[in-house]
Amino acid sequence: MNAWEAILLGLVQGLTEFLPISSSAHLRIVGELLGGTDPGAAFTAITQIGTEAAVLLYYRRTIRDICVAWWKSLVGTHGSDWRSRMGAHDDQARMAWYIALGSIPIGVLGLLFQDQIETYLRNLWITVTTLVVFGLLLGWADKIGRRSRRLDELNPKRAIGFGFAQALALVPGVSRSGGTITAGLFMGFTRKAAADYSFLLAIPAVLMSGFYQLAKSVGEDPAPGSPGAGATLVATLVAFVVGYVVIIGFLKLITTHSFMPFVWYRLGLAAVVVVLLLTGVLTANGGIVV
Repeated sequence: MNAWEAILLGLVQGLTEFLPISSSAHLRIVGELLGGTDPGAAFTAITQIGTEAAVLLYYRRTIRDICVAWWKSLVGTHGSDWRSRMGAHDDQARMAWYIALGSIPIGVLGLLFQDQIETYLRNLWITVTTLVVFGLLLGWADKIGRRSRRLDELNPKRAIGFGFAQALALVPGVSRSGGTITAGLFMGFTRKAAADYSFLLAIPAVLMSGFYQLAKSVGEDPAPGSPGAGATLVATLVAFVVGYVVIIGFLKLITTHSFMPFVWYRLGLAAVVVVLLLTGVLTANGGIVV
């Protein structure tokens, strides 16, 4: 993979990570169109470090406030009983615990099904199905959701609901933001609240996955046709810059517009992928050994 291809994949990652259209599906498709093989789950996970760095930058004050409030509650600033230490008297401290709680499903399922995630589940026929099914679910949730709850109405049950929705994004085509936003809309949260929590919830899972894959790849020779260290670094840096701009635009857009354009895009992308598969331009497994 040359520098221009790496830049293009970084651009794709940055543009699609925060939109409910599945960045992993786009990298899977565009990567094969560029190089003839799937760039792989490891490349996807590592480049997501770049987009998560954009989240850390954009939400830096919110993250700082959450961390400070969590620590104050934990050390007993608001009381020494266990409820006080768990954030009973501080919304921001509770948010820290809810993010931790919501991160459990994707952590457990990611470890249990790691081999399938890196092989079978990257089959493009599965991607087509998830693009369609979860696109329709997003449209339905946006239509029937009450969109009245704010993040201070989050509770353990809803945090777990968000967490399992995020875990579905282990399958390319679901979309991490799309899955969690859909769950949030079904639970009655506003579009902005669902998106904010989706981005915050992704931080632990994405960073742990990315750095795990990064550590695992150190010293290993990349598989034939897969991106090397230089290309992955370039793509990650591009993803960071583009992702930051996309966060700003996306959060402004959803305050006044529905998610239907993204639903139609997902359906259109699925149709294009079906045509490319049937004509042999794309292969279902993309050179992955299953």
